[in-house]
Amino acid sequence: MVASFVYSAVRTPFGRYGGALAEIRPDDLAATAVTGLLDKVPALDPAAIDDVVWGNANGAGEDNRNVGRMAVLLAGLPTTVPATTVNRLCGSSLDAAIIGSRAVESGDADLVLTGGVESMTRAPWVLPKPSRAFPAGHTTAVSTTLGWRLVNERMPKEWTVSLGEANEQLAERFTIPRERQDEFAARSHILADAAWDSGFYDDLVVRVEADGEALLTRDEGIRPGSTPRKLAGLKPSFRPDGVITAGNASPLSDGASAVLIGSEAASSRVGVAPLARIAGRGVSALEPQLFGFAPVEAAERALKRAGISWSDVSAVELNEAFAVQSLACVDAWKIDPAIVNTKGGAIALGHPLGASGGRILGTLAARLRESGDRWGLAAICIGVGQALALVLESAA
Repeated sequence: MVASFVYSAVRTPFGRYGGALAEIRPDDLAATAVTGLLDKVPALDPAAIDDVVWGNANGAGEDNRNVGRMAVLLAGLPTTVPATTVNRLCGSSLDAAIIGSRAVESGDADLVLTGGVESMTRAPWVLPKPSRAFPAGHTTAVSTTLGWRLVNERMPKEWTVSLGEANEQLAERFTIPRERQDEFAARSHILADAAWDSGFYDDLVVRVEADGEALLTRDEGIRPGSTPRKLAGLKPSFRPDGVITAGNASPLSDGASAVLIGSEAASSRVGVAPLARIAGRGVSALEPQLFGFAPVEAAERALKRAGISWSDVSAVELNEAFAVQSLACVDAWKIDPAIVNTKGGAIALGHPLGASGGRILGTLAARLRESGDRWGLAAICIGVGQALALVLESAA
């Protein structure tokens, strides 16, 4: 059977909502990630890319009309390079990598460029189109930035609570206090800042430019001075007496990521040795309001398909949508928290929905290369009750 490998990965710095990347269209962000990836493998002829699979969650504004194909064209790749865009909400770019790996393993492709993009800043307001001309009365514009919108009335109300309320319910279900969440969040900022200072991200992040000027070279949301005590002073965001705050949840963000996946035989064309083999994949789903806990089962399935257990895993990249859901997953896995997100997580780095899966996958491959460890796992929770996970085996 043909195996699939991660050859290279890059991402843009992640910008804050309304921050340094606010003026950059999502298709341009995507093109920046594509060109940044190709710059890392200069021996590769872009015409040799069999397909591009791109993730995007909102797709309601400038990222409409197959933003993956727009990225390919804007990046200057040959027009013969095809592309598709996939939407599994927060898991979109990890889904893109999974789809790309399956194409390689089935023999349908030898080299697939995957990735994802989101500009949550530029996500538009939308109006429902009337069923008849000139309706009377007012119409409400709905934000497409995050969460449920234009909800079908047939959906049970317990399914369509806000993401924040869903995580308040997780905190109650698993008895995870505010103090633990704030400690986890402060750790994310401290580790992210240390990783940048140590140079870990230098080869993983490509700066975003406009008119030849660098707009952003480092993740914009990192707060190096974060402490549990400072975070404890923030007000709850969803319930007056709640535990979820702006400090222990991931921020709204803008950014893009890209991952090159290919067969072992593709190495000669890429011009570099692979970083890691994709050894196992898992997808799971449960009740929509429990989405934060869905990575638990997805990871178990990925490990089983890789033929390993948690005792073999040395590195975990778990997207930190909320501190509480991350803690619930780590507790359920019964793993050492010290192996999770050692270079910081989404609470500090940011969570541009369609780009986050590619970020955690690229970071995981780089962590394994840095440490020399063999096995790692990337997992991400997904709104409306889903999750994805992927196991990497270091190729070093």
